[in-house]
Amino acid sequence: MGLEMKVKRAILKELAKRYQRGSKREKSLILKEFVSLTGYNRCYSSWLLRHCGRKVILRGKDGQQVVVIGEVRKIKRSRPRIYDEEFRRVLIWIWEILDYICGKRLAASLKWLVPKLVEQGELKVRKKIQEKLMKVSAATIDRLLRPERKKYELKSRARTKPGTLLKHQVPIRTFSEWDEAKPGFLEIDLVGHDGGNSSGEFLYSLNATDVASGWIETEALRNRAQVWTFQALERIKQRLPFPLLGIDSDNDGAFINAHLIRYCQENKLTFTRSRPYQKNDNCYVEQKNYSAVRRLVGYLRYDTEQEQNLLEQIYSLSRLYYNFFLPNMKLVRKERIGSRVTKKHDLPKTPYQRLLESPELSLEQKDRLRQTYQQLNVVKLKREIDRLRERLWRLQKTKKNCTNFRIDSYVRQ
Repeated sequence: MGLEMKVKRAILKELAKRYQRGSKREKSLILKEFVSLTGYNRCYSSWLLRHCGRKVILRGKDGQQVVVIGEVRKIKRSRPRIYDEEFRRVLIWIWEILDYICGKRLAASLKWLVPKLVEQGELKVRKKIQEKLMKVSAATIDRLLRPERKKYELKSRARTKPGTLLKHQVPIRTFSEWDEAKPGFLEIDLVGHDGGNSSGEFLYSLNATDVASGWIETEALRNRAQVWTFQALERIKQRLPFPLLGIDSDNDGAFINAHLIRYCQENKLTFTRSRPYQKNDNCYVEQKNYSAVRRLVGYLRYDTEQEQNLLEQIYSLSRLYYNFFLPNMKLVRKERIGSRVTKKHDLPKTPYQRLLESPELSLEQKDRLRQTYQQLNVVKLKREIDRLRERLWRLQKTKKNCTNFRIDSYVRQ
């Protein structure tokens, strides 16, 4: 019991002694005082004061039960738990496989993921557990996973450097203007892996996120030089399952350069930028900077060729993992009523599912996506990603001058 209930119980025991032997007028005053102190309604308060310290027979679905009013009593459940400890262990295992997503996204994923895991032999549980996984609600998932969620927290820092005067040649686009319904318009951003020490050269991750579908592509860069950024964008363009139509970046000098502007003009690509110091203009990619980069490889300092090779291997697997198995929710509308803002999101879907529903993709493009999905095993994919992350973390122990590295904030084990 919390402190508040203990205080109420102490007040009840003290006032009940006077209430039970007091006159009608005294009882009225004591009852009024008890109601103001506890917040109970008058009828329930008078019942408590009359019966405090006495045995009372309560009749419920599980039969009669004798209790003493004012004392702590254990309430026996009238029915067994639907979601027992065995179910919770399986749920936590799937939750970890899907990168600790929220209850709404997990509940939507279980309906198509559980049959796939059973078919591939990765999930071996009783039929009854499978049925429960298919119908469990998002609220129940959040309740069962609440103790596990409190363990993990990560924070980030920005290393963006301003671009040149060429940024005036790139038009500004804000979040409210992103209304493209067709895939192909990407928000891009750089994430630095300095580990809290910005001296010297260190690796960067180029993150590109499609606005319409949420499709993610990530590349590891040697540094933030424009030549590496441009080459990474070329590789991302070749891997996309849809044609590249436009690019939106912040005011970083790695993007705002004559080479990239000329490239977009020659290939008839829309090239826009956000307003300075307005991160919400790039809200899609800013969100993925955390969920698809920081949570994946952490906040350590990466500055060697071996670490770059490992990052490239991780990102080659994570693009399949995030795009085919992790659902996202898109904001449909936002309504302000006084000081309260109510947001309405659509149903959770993976980028792969959103592309299959898009009329902009041809049947051939959708068939290629289906073939890729059929060949994937999410458990093996997650296991291989974790193995590579472990190798990346182990490299830190072999490097000199590791005192500035934030190993304690590394990805969850």
